[in-house]
Amino acid sequence: MQHTLKRELHKYAARYAVEQEHQGSQGDGRSSIHYPALFLFVGDLVKPAVSAVHDINQLKWDNEEGVVYVHLGTDDASNEADAANASSASNALNPVDAVNATNSFHNQEKAGSGYGAASSHEDVQVTYHRLPFSTLQSQRRSSKTLRKDVHRSFHESAAALFGLNRMMRRVSNRIADYGRLYSSFDRIYVTVITRADDPLNVLLPEITKLAETILAQSFKSVQTDLHVLFSEMERVDSFGYASAAGLAFLRELDYMQSLDYKFSGKLLVTEDGISIPVNHPAAPLFDLVYVLSDKNERGTGVPGGWIENAEIICRICLLKNRKQEENDEERAAIARTGANTYNNTSFKNNIRTTSDQHGYASAGFAEIRRPNKPIALTVLYHLYRYLLSRIQQEPDWSIKDKMDFFGLNASSVERKVEGLLPSEDLVSGMSGIMTHNRSFAELKPLSLREAERALYGEGAEAYFRENVVRPVQERVRDRSSAGALRRQAEQSHTEYPEVGYFQWAAWSDGEPGSVREALLALIRDKAMQLESARALLEQRQQERVEDQPIKRALFRDKQNVRNLIDCLVERVYEPKVDLLRLENELHLLRIYDTEMEELHRYSRQVTTSLEALERTLREVAEESIANADEYIGQNVMEYYGRVTEELVTDLEARRGREVWFEDRYMGDMNELATEGSDRLLSRLMEVCRDLLLSAEPLRLSFEEELLQRANVTITYRDRDVLTRDDLFRRLYRTLEEQAVVRIRVFDYTQEHRYEEKYFFGDHHSAFMDYAAHAEETSRIYKLGVVYEERSSGVEKLNLMGGFHLEDLMVYRNGKVYYDSYTENGYELHPADLEEKLSPLR
Repeated sequence: MQHTLKRELHKYAARYAVEQEHQGSQGDGRSSIHYPALFLFVGDLVKPAVSAVHDINQLKWDNEEGVVYVHLGTDDASNEADAANASSASNALNPVDAVNATNSFHNQEKAGSGYGAASSHEDVQVTYHRLPFSTLQSQRRSSKTLRKDVHRSFHESAAALFGLNRMMRRVSNRIADYGRLYSSFDRIYVTVITRADDPLNVLLPEITKLAETILAQSFKSVQTDLHVLFSEMERVDSFGYASAAGLAFLRELDYMQSLDYKFSGKLLVTEDGISIPVNHPAAPLFDLVYVLSDKNERGTGVPGGWIENAEIICRICLLKNRKQEENDEERAAIARTGANTYNNTSFKNNIRTTSDQHGYASAGFAEIRRPNKPIALTVLYHLYRYLLSRIQQEPDWSIKDKMDFFGLNASSVERKVEGLLPSEDLVSGMSGIMTHNRSFAELKPLSLREAERALYGEGAEAYFRENVVRPVQERVRDRSSAGALRRQAEQSHTEYPEVGYFQWAAWSDGEPGSVREALLALIRDKAMQLESARALLEQRQQERVEDQPIKRALFRDKQNVRNLIDCLVERVYEPKVDLLRLENELHLLRIYDTEMEELHRYSRQVTTSLEALERTLREVAEESIANADEYIGQNVMEYYGRVTEELVTDLEARRGREVWFEDRYMGDMNELATEGSDRLLSRLMEVCRDLLLSAEPLRLSFEEELLQRANVTITYRDRDVLTRDDLFRRLYRTLEEQAVVRIRVFDYTQEHRYEEKYFFGDHHSAFMDYAAHAEETSRIYKLGVVYEERSSGVEKLNLMGGFHLEDLMVYRNGKVYYDSYTENGYELHPADLEEKLSPLR
């Protein structure tokens, strides 16, 4: 159950974060891309990045529904498994966006002899295309010629090539269907993404040129970038082959990016099986190549692993392809800050080396934003904590009031028993029982018990047992009081809704001052009364007849016997009825005591679950805060505790203290609690979202919110108050420290290092003005500012380029494995490519 609650809490927090992202400061706050975009993922290992990139774009881009994603792999699992895996990967990134149907994979369609599989469903954006190498997974570790075999198999399979042609044409047509979403349809941006150690990247030239050729039939210009991902941190069990395969790909990539690289192949295939050649003139295959790892240039691991590079990929694509919709305020901000815009040609020229050798690029990304998920969870926790304290409050009641609440006052118990007893006439009717012929003179010396036996034998007792005791027993059985105490408590709760399970549990625990203690005292009193009544009856039955105050008539023996019978009824059987009343009162009180024990157990179960929910809410909120940046997540619990308290006070001042317990909000929390913690949590989240999270104090700009939160623990006249300038300096430094480039170069200050840095934020943001002018006189890099309508945070993208592949630590570290594997008979390149590659440097 706790796992389910935590999952729902994470969904709730993620949904709030998404809503804040979409709302920005006033509008939806999302950017739009100018030209159509296609993301082409190559290889099985890159599958998790598909949903990651898709979800980020869905969150950030206003016209993301027109972006198309293609994943080429060899996984021969069913399409349902693919969809499940995609959904699972999406859930790991964003539990809200994973719900969207647009993140599911297409139904696969067999092509030709089954070597290809393409999708045809028009409502989804992600196309999974299966290439024919169904044994690739089993061969991954055992085959010494895996990359070579992949390349050969592709070129030998006409069905595979035809299937790829058909899929790309369908993709091209689907992109054309989205033309209305873009400002221009002249150009298309293709982003190719692969893992360096995935064997399918041996087909990058064929896949890339085929895609470009088919797309060029619809677009005037096709610009293609490549993002190469390294997973250095995952290499534990298969580090050797992965390093060797990765270096093999880097050697091929260096060849593809050379100025004299040429490619020619019969890649276009018609429906009649006619092959048409595709040519690539002497030029690098990709416009730009970005190399990204799960280690940064300091050599430390990146939190979130290589999949976190999805943020960088999406931001680079937006930087190149952003739709410019500048309003007067944004134009004024640009003029005020002198913000530079990204120029792709300029960046390419600046990373080209003096020898005119193609330079490679990498990037780093950081974001500082209002911690929306921790905020949502923290406010929810503080609201629940307040409501819990409200239903835990003890009313100022006397013990009598508490006894009355459960129907345990003496008069109530007596009324319940009174209805069980026979009428007075029934007892008096005993005088009509047939008697034995006895004279009063014979009865005088006897005790009342002996006189009764002399007159009735066993008849009187049988009559009393049959006409009084047995009907009472039957009524007790018929009117079983099982659950009566709880029913009474529930009935009283409707009149006094402030008295619920916490009070029931406290009043029924038997501690001093509790209702149960008073009930046990009442039981002891009744037991003593019963013993006294029994003793008194026994004493009366032993009294002599001649000592009784019976009226005696001279010479009227029968009248004297009749008077004795009346005395027996009054002195023996009427006390027996009183004794029966006391026995049943005691019996009922003991039943109530048993039921009070059960009520206590049940109430404690409910209150324990209510208290456990509070602990869960706090635990999840604290975990979320801990997952945030140490600086950005500071004082969240303290600050939003105060904010929540102020919002609660304000709301109650306007709408009354009982507003929370209206039927349209929390209603009866005691009743909700019996329905389960999940039901209570669901209602709580609705109320928090409707009454608190939309309030103005929770819509501050990120820098104002952070400033107030940073100073929440500062006391009056404290000299450690954080000023706005101090805050901006810290934010600026934090962004720079976290936006470290995601690849490690052997020489940090390599000769051709070139950098550009871009801030993404709101044009209203004072921090953006500060960032644009910080280090203005000393910076040696180009600084740009991208304005978006958003108040929840700021992002920084650092671009770095100009290095060669041999400058990379992964290149230098992979050489020893590459050499060893080739020496041991591994063929890591296609047969006709080995001689074209430059020697290892």
